[in-house]
Amino acid sequence: MRLPTLRRTRTAEPGILAGTARLDRRTKRLVGRLRPGEIAVIDHVDLDRVAADSLVAVGVAAVLNAKPSISGRYPNLGPQVLVEAGITLIDDLGEGVFQQIREGDVVRIDGNTVFVGDEPVAHGVRQDGETVGKAMLDAREGLSVQLEAFAANTMEYLKQERDLLLDGVGVPDVRTDIAGRHCLIVVRGYDYKLDLEVLRPYIHEFKPVLIGVDGGADALVEAGYAPDMIIGDMDSVTDDVLRCGAEVVVHAYPDGRAPGLSRMHQLGVPAITFPAAATSEDIAMLLADEKGATLIVAVGTHYNLVEFLDKGRAGMASTFLTRLRIGGKLVDAKGVSRLYKQTISGSSVLLLVLSAIAAMAAAVAVSTVGKAYLSLAAEWWDSLVFNLYRLF
Repeated sequence: MRLPTLRRTRTAEPGILAGTARLDRRTKRLVGRLRPGEIAVIDHVDLDRVAADSLVAVGVAAVLNAKPSISGRYPNLGPQVLVEAGITLIDDLGEGVFQQIREGDVVRIDGNTVFVGDEPVAHGVRQDGETVGKAMLDAREGLSVQLEAFAANTMEYLKQERDLLLDGVGVPDVRTDIAGRHCLIVVRGYDYKLDLEVLRPYIHEFKPVLIGVDGGADALVEAGYAPDMIIGDMDSVTDDVLRCGAEVVVHAYPDGRAPGLSRMHQLGVPAITFPAAATSEDIAMLLADEKGATLIVAVGTHYNLVEFLDKGRAGMASTFLTRLRIGGKLVDAKGVSRLYKQTISGSSVLLLVLSAIAAMAAAVAVSTVGKAYLSLAAEWWDSLVFNLYRLF
């Protein structure tokens, strides 16, 4: 398995840095409150690339992590993303950081120490390109153990959800017309903005059913599209997007509990539930497949083993099996963009222009009005030549 190569990074200067602190144990939820220049206080062991990308996009000044950003279980990609963006990363600050720092406090970072006012409240490990590179190399040794755990999780998930995977048992009825159409499933994951931009010609021509998975619905709206369906646990979708008129499917636990359903009731948005042990992106694919989609295009989803491990969740085994279940129907956006990208050569453009000129000339030559204009043009040309002849 080929792992990403570490590049030269723009390591943050180890000087003094200050900013307003925002705290949350769930990085995905915290991103919605962060503003450029603020300091994110998180509790995220093995920081994954999707979370790191979202922090970089917000423009945080620093990230303070109560847990190790690289535990050594496997080479996760998040810390590399942060240090390459020049964002200060302080690791392993301990649980006490959530008691010592309050929401909105102005904190100061000096070296590997965090201050509130003049009082030091936490000490951690300051990461840079060199330390992250060494930790990533050490973490490669843990891959064999993680692969064994991934295989075990895959078998466990297969036992739990074999009826859903094999026969589509449990897929709810939806009002959105999917049969015989393409489906575009958007997850706010890897390179989703770039993929959506490249796919604009495809979306314009084929008009696929647009399905946003949690924050992927916001991504569709930000790109100028109206989602037809929103699927997920509803913890990262904005209220305005939930009210946009799209059909809402709330991801529920296998026992039927659906924490996101209470939010729908509060907003007055009708919703149905889909109980499953799979991830939200997986149930979106399974639903589209079961309802007769002819092609499923995935944006921002996990599609290789490095990304499965980088997510760091046992549930990612469901993604592996879901892709096996759907088979040739599923195409990742990166593949579509490479296949569908239209290029027109200069010679083709020239040939098109010359063809248009020839067609216009032929039309003028055979029409009565055209012959009259040609006669006038010939007389004007003869007059011009005669006058030039007299001058010289």
